[in-house]
Amino acid sequence: MGASGTEVSKTTYREAMREALREALRSDDRVFLMGEDVGRYGGCFGVSLGLLEEFGPERVRDTPLSESAFVGAGIGAALAGMRPVVEIMTVNFSLLALDQILNNAATLLHMSGGQLPVPLVIRMTTGAGRQLAAQHSHSLEGWYAHIPGIRVLAPATIEDARHMLAPALADPDPVLIFEHGSLYNASGELAPPTAPVDLDHAAIRRPGTDISLITYGGSLTKTLAAADELAAEDISAEVIDLRTLRPLDDAAITASVARTHRVVIIDEGWRTGSLAAEVSARIAEGSFYELDAPVERVCSAEVPMPYARRLEEAALPQTADIVAAAHRAVD
Repeated sequence: MGASGTEVSKTTYREAMREALREALRSDDRVFLMGEDVGRYGGCFGVSLGLLEEFGPERVRDTPLSESAFVGAGIGAALAGMRPVVEIMTVNFSLLALDQILNNAATLLHMSGGQLPVPLVIRMTTGAGRQLAAQHSHSLEGWYAHIPGIRVLAPATIEDARHMLAPALADPDPVLIFEHGSLYNASGELAPPTAPVDLDHAAIRRPGTDISLITYGGSLTKTLAAADELAAEDISAEVIDLRTLRPLDDAAITASVARTHRVVIIDEGWRTGSLAAEVSARIAEGSFYELDAPVERVCSAEVPMPYARRLEEAALPQTADIVAAAHRAVD
């Protein structure tokens, strides 16, 4: 129990996602989960473990290894009034369903003059840091944030992992949820929500006055660690968790820049054409005269992700890189 009497439970990011799915399946008969190995195997990352036994094969459906086919089936089910949650094992495999996501899910409402909403949720694992090499370690959420007609979410905390799914299922548009693979084992306390999760606004994870550190997803932990190191040097860093990558919360970004006048953007995607580039451009367009230093970006090295651990770590944004970028902006 917390100090105010509110019950607080210890859980992991993986368990929080599982409980979100369980709640959705219990509360709405239209909801079902489908994807590769989500049933008997319990999900490649263990998120759906036990759900098949609880809800049966009609509600937790193992699919063939054809992303285009089962994402297309999910779109068809959504058009027919169901609320499917489609799991794509990793973001890399989503490229096999890109035609379905871009040319069907994202466009049908527009092309039908508002007659055909597609209330579909697609979940997928993203990111590197687990020695899965070049074909299983991409961070392509910035690509999907480029597409009109969809909402793109990146839950970085246990709270968001637990509570983002319900409003995503209530959205009449397709919603893509990117779960960073390094977060599944993260553990912490989870209190009952005081209000529904707001999918339209970024979150200030740490207030600050000297510099804004803007990030999302799996990079949030490293960014908070960097803020701790900077605080030890009397540099007050504000940490902004974007949470929703499309649409971006321009107001939160602008307000943070107005408070601190210096910015570092941390993005595990590649630097060229990245989400960090988009945020940087929006700051230049809307907050140029608030800046006291050029915007800094910390992104992954522009190479296929190495398998060897030390090379992988060198290719990814690390806490030391964020601290160094903050020093360049402040100094």
